[in-house]
Amino acid sequence: MSWTQVEGLCVGYRGRRVLEDVSFALEPGGITALLGANGSGKTTLLKAMCGILPHQGVCTVAGQVLEGLSPRRLAQICGYIPQRSGIALDISLLDVVLMGFNPSLSLLQRPSRGMRRQAVDALERVGLAHRAQESYRRLSEGEKQRVILARTLVGKGSLLLLDEPESALDVHHRYQMLHLLRQWCAQGERGVLAALHDPQLALNTCHRVLVLDRGRVAAQLCPRRDSLAEMEGALEPIYGPIQLLRCASRWGSEELVMLKQREAAGWNL
Repeated sequence: MSWTQVEGLCVGYRGRRVLEDVSFALEPGGITALLGANGSGKTTLLKAMCGILPHQGVCTVAGQVLEGLSPRRLAQICGYIPQRSGIALDISLLDVVLMGFNPSLSLLQRPSRGMRRQAVDALERVGLAHRAQESYRRLSEGEKQRVILARTLVGKGSLLLLDEPESALDVHHRYQMLHLLRQWCAQGERGVLAALHDPQLALNTCHRVLVLDRGRVAAQLCPRRDSLAEMEGALEPIYGPIQLLRCASRWGSEELVMLKQREAAGWNL
């Protein structure tokens, strides 16, 4: 059995199936991107896996079945980061990051001095340690996402489920975020499944790509191994006619570039 296994996952809303018999496996040590058109079921899949939505099917991590676990135990294994944090309290950036330790603390236990040092270090890694005592509510959306990333980095879970974590970040911080997540994955049996909005970011920074189409897994790609034609065929149902190119950067590394092809003569971009 694989490290993380999803088998026969089905989810419906108001009599309509959103996910139908979704099955796939993940291995630790890397980031798997989840791509799909709006309404394809990306957010639904993440919420079902972490127990927020009722569903049929079974999800396991390192042999542990997630269904039926207490919320506290589930949070110790699996972390879910939504598109918006939902934090409305006027608390400091440091206190937000310290929330990442909550699954490891008893009801009235306070974070230790060591935990506070780890939280400050995580803020340093996302470039916000100098603002640790400022109010979280006063940040821009992109800065808030960086704080939530810092909170993620101090967590002790082994599987992270991220819902478009790059949506409010500029290009520099998008790549920095994926770099930090790769480092996190390398620290033991850990893995990330991230629904991403930017396909080019996914192709260049993630080990694998799952493509969702109309509630099913339509393709599973390995960008470093699969042919351009194979990846184009898997992505065109979502993005329309595209062309993928392998290009060398000025530093000699290989990058995938996705070009959108004109679909009609009326396009004049």
